[in-house]
Amino acid sequence: MTPLPGSLYHIERQTHAVSLPVSASFSGIFSFTNQKGGVGKTTTAVNLAACLADEGIRTLLVDLDPQGNASTGVGVDRRAVKVGTYEVLGGLDPAEGIIETPIERLSVLPSTIDLAGAEIELVAAFARESKLRGCLSGLRDRYDAILIDSPPSLGLLTINALVAADAIVVPVQCEYYALEGLGQLLRTIDLVRDGLNPELRIAGVALTMFDARTRLAEQVVAEVRRHFGDAVFKTVIPRSVRLSEAPGFGRPITRYDPATRGAVAYRDLAREFIARWSTETKVETPADPAGHTGEPAAGSPMREEDRQ
Repeated sequence: MTPLPGSLYHIERQTHAVSLPVSASFSGIFSFTNQKGGVGKTTTAVNLAACLADEGIRTLLVDLDPQGNASTGVGVDRRAVKVGTYEVLGGLDPAEGIIETPIERLSVLPSTIDLAGAEIELVAAFARESKLRGCLSGLRDRYDAILIDSPPSLGLLTINALVAADAIVVPVQCEYYALEGLGQLLRTIDLVRDGLNPELRIAGVALTMFDARTRLAEQVVAEVRRHFGDAVFKTVIPRSVRLSEAPGFGRPITRYDPATRGAVAYRDLAREFIARWSTETKVETPADPAGHTGEPAAGSPMREEDRQ
């Protein structure tokens, strides 16, 4: 494991009191996936990783998105990365690329722009869908939780994340067309289960970007809960300017502004996630909302101001 040079961080390594002795009972590989961009997928992966680490869980954040926002979100200067997920998929030892972050118990396997070419290169590779699983299998003893930030697509990189994962977390924004494309994602999950990873489960659906000022957000929450039932986490992540600012400083929200409602929400989500997964709650794949257009449910008309 390579400690990141101090010059590449905005903050010194920080330690927080462990509130729950959960590391012995919590373990797994989780893919954060939604092929629809702009749903808070990377924000959720980064902040949940930081909160899990604060709860005493040895956490590895794997950046599988060529955009590399998960890497920069925890303070990594991508220009200085020599070994990342691209090189690891090519056969290098993951330990050569893993970087310790300033947050105790949180490490990251960063990505570089080279990862953009992996989709093409994987097409001709043997066992192309299982490359990442092979890379991460040897890390289960070193980390309690491995969180994979997938790209916003259903290409080979995302398929690799689903094959490697024990469970999937699906971020869904509380906005218009929230369910758009989720039917395709659920069908992809079923295909992966049928042929590549029969044990893949739904860890939960995370509602993000909730704006309490609009009736539309409340309608979307109700509609998502109607479609996905118990798969939806009770905790809802609010829309927050501070959450949007934090990545620019290379910090999770719990380090950028620990008292903000976004930080409180992600801490609550982490504890709910721990409680759900530690007790091995089985969550079935929700019904495919086939033909769903993303429109609000019948009988729940939007106000004109919600359209603006």
